[in-house]
Amino acid sequence: MKTDIYNQNGEKTGSAVLPKEIFGLKWNPDLVHQVMLALQANKRRVTAHVKTRADVRGGGRKPWQQKGLGRARHGSSRSPIWRSGGVTFGPSKERVYAQKINKKMRRKALLTAISQKLRDGEILILDELKIKTPKTKESANIMKALAKIKGFEKMTAKKGSASLFLLPEKHGDIIRSFRNLPNADIAAAPNLNLLDILKYKYIVFPKDLIKKMETIWQS
Repeated sequence: MKTDIYNQNGEKTGSAVLPKEIFGLKWNPDLVHQVMLALQANKRRVTAHVKTRADVRGGGRKPWQQKGLGRARHGSSRSPIWRSGGVTFGPSKERVYAQKINKKMRRKALLTAISQKLRDGEILILDELKIKTPKTKESANIMKALAKIKGFEKMTAKKGSASLFLLPEKHGDIIRSFRNLPNADIAAAPNLNLLDILKYKYIVFPKDLIKKMETIWQS
């Protein structure tokens, strides 16, 4: 599989051969959906919590005698039918939303999404990605230059066209340069997951990453 390579000025400089094991997988919506839900569940924070009648303070004494007053019988003010009493079937912080995902499923779902991105023309490969000085202005100029490439005209749009720049490893100057752009983000390839691919419309990475993909995502 061949694809074009561009420089930071948006000019075509050559082509590269992409491995079919990563960029040639068929679209599998059921697998992608299953892994996506599992990853979202694993990220979910359990914050909602209410007290049951066992947790409410007070109410140890019987409110009134069982018979003789003409009232309904009650044994404790902690009852759920009382004001300030416990809650029945309410949310609890003890609940666990995490789901198990097999490594092969997670990896295949990631590569399936990447393959679909390539077929949709939403992956851009650069000959290199370098920043002379870690300034937002320099990264913004790179974004404007890449937006001149056919199919990537909406790269600089503020909504719905965010771009993810993949790096073989963390690079401080590049991260500082791009972090203030509202329509771009930086990620290290070893930390990439399916949610990142689905969140961003465009994926941009240097050609040096192609050789390391098999080691990173297929080991």
